[in-house]
Amino acid sequence: MYKADLSAEIAQLQRALPSLQQIRLDELSTVDDTLVVFSDVETFLNQQWRNPTIVLARAEQGSLLARAWQKGALAGWIWNELPAQPEEVFKQLDLQYKRNQDSRDLPAAARLQQRMLPRPLAIDGYQIEQFFQPAAFLSGDWFDYWQVDDQQILFYLADVAGHGVTSSLLTSWMAGFHGRAYSPMQLVTKLNNKLVAQNAEKHITLVCGLLDFKTHDIEWCSAGHYPPPILLQPGQEPTILTTSSLPLGLTSDLKIQTQHLRMQPGAQLIFCSDGALESFKGGLNEQFNQLIKTLQKDGLKPPEHVPDDIAILCFSRK
Repeated sequence: MYKADLSAEIAQLQRALPSLQQIRLDELSTVDDTLVVFSDVETFLNQQWRNPTIVLARAEQGSLLARAWQKGALAGWIWNELPAQPEEVFKQLDLQYKRNQDSRDLPAAARLQQRMLPRPLAIDGYQIEQFFQPAAFLSGDWFDYWQVDDQQILFYLADVAGHGVTSSLLTSWMAGFHGRAYSPMQLVTKLNNKLVAQNAEKHITLVCGLLDFKTHDIEWCSAGHYPPPILLQPGQEPTILTTSSLPLGLTSDLKIQTQHLRMQPGAQLIFCSDGALESFKGGLNEQFNQLIKTLQKDGLKPPEHVPDDIAILCFSRK
């Protein structure tokens, strides 16, 4: 993509970058639009294409080079004054572009993750509240729920180890289990077997349950999840629902114990990821006690500062 009178300069560039291949302008639409290309500055300013571009200019074309940067050129080099190690500089520019491209994709990925959250369900006699807030763009915390039959809801809240894109990929994977289980034990077994079989090198803590909104009974279990579920009932001290188990993904021989409780009128059952503790000071016990007091006083009020991913799911009996 160069003028004919630049043949000497092009030869010099090809000697500096032996793997460089010439592409005609009419061929550019057929190549990967993430491929970094070189172009003389005048062609770049007078044509349109999507590819990231390193522009080349003569020393006296500084104003054109400035316009090229304004137009979005990846970098600008001067003919006959190429970088001392052009191949290494090119690799760094290519890597920088790919990193920036990933960053530009994050807001769209975050919107997609938000759309995968469960839609609110209208359940007679119950209110379902939820709070979901990534610390950055994508979250490794996740929850889901679905109606099993005309009187039962299966639900879970999970926390994938780590942060960022890798952890958020597993939340997308978990979203694929929507409606594919009918009991807490079945859900835990399916998720754990898949994680172990795929050797995902990630573990997931999870608390899940089955709410019967006609009998008001809940069958629930936990796979290494902290903080434990919190049961708030009118006129009573908060009940902390503790149990012991390993997280998902560590062993195929996972031992899970299910437990039962009954929701009294006015009761709230609250499930949180550990990010909900990060807004409070002190050790884990102090943070957990402050969380309980805040939930009693303010309910699911969003914190002013989110240092970690947060997910909260609350079932309230009216």
